Amino acid sequence: MSGPALRTEKLTKVYGEGASAVHALRGVDLEIPRGELVVLLGPSGSGKSTLLNILGGLDRASGGSARFEDRELTTMSDRELTRYRRRHVGFVFQFYNLMPSLTARENVELVTEIAEAPMPADEALALVGLGERAEHFPAELSGGEQQRVAIARAIARRPELLLCDEPTGALDSKTGIVVLKALQDLNLEFGATTLIITHAAATAAMADRVLRFADGRVVAAEKNARKVSPDEISW
Repeated sequence: MSGPALRTEKLTKVYGEGASAVHALRGVDLEIPRGELVVLLGPSGSGKSTLLNILGGLDRASGGSARFEDRELTTMSDRELTRYRRRHVGFVFQFYNLMPSLTARENVELVTEIAEAPMPADEALALVGLGERAEHFPAELSGGEQQRVAIARAIARRPELLLCDEPTGALDSKTGIVVLKALQDLNLEFGATTLIITHAAATAAMADRVLRFADGRVVAAEKNARKVSPDEISW
């Protein structure tokens, strides 16, 4: 299929009404080619998470257009958005959202049970370096290991789009680099278009493309001539 993986035109999002209205997105135009790893930078409240939520089908735009390949997200029904999320999107958040009473394998299987053509849970865990930790419970895993379980859970449905909102926000820099390396390796291996929100500006060097946000707008879009491995980055 030709064309970009993601495209937005004059995308807006307003929360509330009147004088108290919050303009989270103010006419965002962007185009992201298939298979790229994109880092989104900007201060809190600049619109990054709102954009990811709309592109992932978790939230609705107030105006403008948001497309994933040939699908117009802004006109989808709730049922269509649910189907879109299940078939095409993987999510990784700052907090791991693992079920404490389930093992690493069972946490991943929560997704594989509802996906159409899932990857076996053990395979997904092996891809993030946790093949030998499948029987461990979250309380028996470090923060970085728990986040990698969350990544395994996201990729087990074989998503075409992987959306990561501050995936290293609760981790120290050394552990964060391990998590970013796992995301970069998975992007290279499977070709899922990957968007990563982060406050760590140095991580921009690992991306194909960097989008800088301020006040609900993309104020700069840069393409890296050379990507580096996260373990080359100094935080």
